[in-house]
Parts: sequence; structure tokens; C-alpha cells
Amino acid sequence: MGATRVLFVCIHNSARSQMAEAYLDALGGEAFEAESAGLQPRDIHPLVVQVMREEGIDLSDARADSIMQFFREGRLYDYVIYVCERGVEEKCPVFPGVRRTLRWPFEDPSRVEGTQEEKLEQVRRIRDAIRERVKGWIAGA
Repeated sequence: MGATRVLFVCIHNSARSQMAEAYLDALGGEAFEAESAGLQPRDIHPLVVQVMREEGIDLSDARADSIMQFFREGRLYDYVIYVCERGVEEKCPVFPGVRRTLRWPFEDPSRVEGTQEEKLEQVRRIRDAIRERVKGWIAGA
């Protein structure tokens, strides 16, 4: 049996879905194959790149992908996991063969406010929540 294929989805594929993909790649080993995509892809958020670098994960060369492109290419997944606010999944295509759809809503790092240090602390908190959710999911898979 091959690796479990997982697609993480968020609106811009610039923060939460990128972090979730990176953690599944780093922690899941060969048992998982992770990708991420968004409805309206944007550049990776610079604070996300910074806080992931603190974890030893380099997202500086990562690029945002389009969920519509993945759908048109006919990519298949065992799981599609939405890591953004509710309602986004209703705008996404339904991938054939998906065994399970999960919803893990996390705060949007692009909406954090405050000083630079306050923003970093908020993005670290989001990062840590995503890491723990991925770790817990791997343990239960």
C-alpha cells in the first residue's frame, strides 16, 4: 500500500496550509505524501517563513498552488483537510476518491495585528497549534 495522500487547503495557500504541509512532510515520514493549495494563491507570508525557519523548516522557496489547477490535473487524495475558516470548502471542487474531508480551522496569520514582535508571537502560536494538530493526527492515523 502506498503513502496516504493529503491535500491541505486554505484560501491563499500562503500560511496555514503551507505550515501543515511542511509539518506532515517533516513528521509523517514516508507514510504520507502532503500537498497544499488555495483558491486564490498568494506569495508565502514572510512571518510564516520566519517562524517556520525557527523550527528548522525552510519555506523561503515554497510557492502557493491553485486548488483548481490540482483538480484539473486530476490529482487524487485520501484526505482533504481545510485549515481555514468555515465556508471556504464550499467554494472548492470535490476531488474524486477522497476518503475523508476534515476541517481544522486555524486563525489567519495575515490578519494578526500589533507590533512586529506581537505579530511574530501570534504567528508562532498558530504555527504551534498546527504542529500539534498534525502530530496528533499522525498518531491517530
